[in-house]
Amino acid sequence: MSVLDRRTVLAGALTVTTAVIAGCGRDEPSEHTDTPPPAPQTAKAAFDRLMAGNRRWVEGNLNHPDRDPDRRQLLARNQQPYGVILSCIDSRVPPELLFDTGLGELFVMRTGGLAVGPVVIGSVEYGPMTSGTPLIVVLGHQRCGAVAAAYKALREGTPLPGNLQAIVEALRPAYERMDSPGADPVETMTRIQVELTAGELRSNNDLAPLVDTHALSVVGAYYSLDTGQVEVLDGAPA
Repeated sequence: MSVLDRRTVLAGALTVTTAVIAGCGRDEPSEHTDTPPPAPQTAKAAFDRLMAGNRRWVEGNLNHPDRDPDRRQLLARNQQPYGVILSCIDSRVPPELLFDTGLGELFVMRTGGLAVGPVVIGSVEYGPMTSGTPLIVVLGHQRCGAVAAAYKALREGTPLPGNLQAIVEALRPAYERMDSPGADPVETMTRIQVELTAGELRSNNDLAPLVDTHALSVVGAYYSLDTGQVEVLDGAPA
């Protein structure tokens, strides 16, 4: 069975129930007076929704959508998020806040410096593979402590203690890819790590067929701690 067939089978059992839940959820009042639009069904619509939320975050004009007890109850048995976010563990980079989203909108995975492995990649694949989630965003950020520590360890040849060294090894390809570190090698390495991770997801055996048929987009992005703005590095859906 192909990946598209598997996704169709897995999604079929969820379609009717989640459509009803999503529809009910959008008809219920939220904390904000404006009723949010229906959940995006395409990568472009999902991407536009996230970027609009980020603009509100930057401007301090947040909607705080779908975060009340009614929404919680509606989602208690089913969910159908329209986006997957892979971001860093940094406490200053909470995806749900910086995209101004509510309950049930995003699958979120967070690892130090966007370090990935089979479990993380499997978690990222879950939404697109089981319920047709159309968008993945790989989100690096300014002044990443994990990348800074990995860069220093690799440059000096000094391993980090315990399992922190696993993060260093996961970031080694980004370090080795730097032709020139530039004025700020940590920022350079962070951006390369985003691009490598996004590229790996686009080309893996399970997600590539979805990307090829435009059922899924994988976006590489970078978050500024100074401004709160998300900058798109590559992969924005047309």
